[in-house]
Amino acid sequence: MNCRSEVLEVTVEARQVEEAMLALLHTILLHRSTGKFHYKKEGTYSIGTVGTQDIDCDFIDFTFVRVSSEELDRAIRKAVSEFKDALSSDGMGQISLEFYQKKKSRWPFSDECIPWEVWSIKVNTVNLANEQERQICREKVGEKLGEKVINVVEVINRHEYLPKMPTQSEVGNVFDTSLKDVQPYLYKITYQITDSLGTSVSTTMRRLIKDTLAL
Repeated sequence: MNCRSEVLEVTVEARQVEEAMLALLHTILLHRSTGKFHYKKEGTYSIGTVGTQDIDCDFIDFTFVRVSSEELDRAIRKAVSEFKDALSSDGMGQISLEFYQKKKSRWPFSDECIPWEVWSIKVNTVNLANEQERQICREKVGEKLGEKVINVVEVINRHEYLPKMPTQSEVGNVFDTSLKDVQPYLYKITYQITDSLGTSVSTTMRRLIKDTLAL
């Protein structure tokens, strides 16, 4: 199985990291989740509905849509919070959302986890000098996030590989069945941190802000 890999990149102020990551991760998971499966007998099932919720950002001019599941939101927020805390105020990092399915192995070996789609979000953080720059950054990051969300939806709407719908006995090999109100494909979130920010990225953001100030 070939694993699809998609890379997104954003440049944000340190206080915007959490909201930007939540917006992108929730957008992806919105399209990679279903309602709970209700099996009638082996091979036949119905799928519950998935509620959605609009979330307004505090530090970015942006509103995103997420699955209306407090359990899923808590899990994503926990991972994003750890990433944000590890990221320095002028550093670089990457957070990845990997979807996988389990393949049963014979005893005594553990199940094999086979990734089928990975989203990597590269994050550059910058320090800004004053409130005027922060306001411009607030607007610019909102515009960029809008572009990224459209990009995510376009990629997901391609007719590419998805794990086939499982039988009742195999549903846990494809979906996370631990949540009571939604059923995302099995996923894991990981991150890595780079110590320092490349000067080219910082310079690009500052030039963008200065160009806007000059208008």
